[in-house]
Parts: sequence; C-alpha cells; structure tokens
Amino acid sequence: MRDNTTNPEAKLQGKNKGKSTQVKTIFLYLKENIATASMISAATGIPQKNICRYKRDLEDAEKLWEVRKGLCKHTGRLAWYLTTDPDKAPCIHELKAG
Repeated sequence: MRDNTTNPEAKLQGKNKGKSTQVKTIFLYLKENIATASMISAATGIPQKNICRYKRDLEDAEKLWEVRKGLCKHTGRLAWYLTTDPDKAPCIHELKAG
C-alpha cells in the first residue's frame, strides 16, 4: 500500500534518521542555492542517487521545483537546476493553466 503523505520527512520518520537528516540538508541547501543533483552531492556529500530519490518526494510534496535546464557546473552535462525557495520557483499557476 502506498503512503499518501505529502511530507517527505514524515515518510522517513521511524525508518532511518540519516535519511531524514539528508532530506533536511538538501532542502536547506536548495533554499539558499539553485543547483543540480550533482552540484548538491558535491557540496553536501550526499550520494546523488539519494538526492534523486528525495527530489521526487519533495516534488510530490510541492516543496521543490525545477527552475531551468542547463549545463551542470560540476559535470558539464545537461541537467535540471533545482530550488526549494518558492520565490525562485517557476510560476506554478501559469504552468497549470497553460
């Protein structure tokens, strides 16, 4: 059965406290920086595969947004730049109306 909670931290409570700490670290980092998953991994030490998993949870909770697609400063590959700052998020109402 799927857990329908919209709080990614609530999903992680009781499982592994390290995961909850990682979600908080990613969330706080992206509150201050716009970055790709590879850049977040390099800055925080959190494995990229974990960041991708938590990205999905935060997107589902509408707490993380893809800002733009561009060349990653860490890998040089095309990637999404992410944020958890609502002021830097694309206008969600316009996206849904379009």
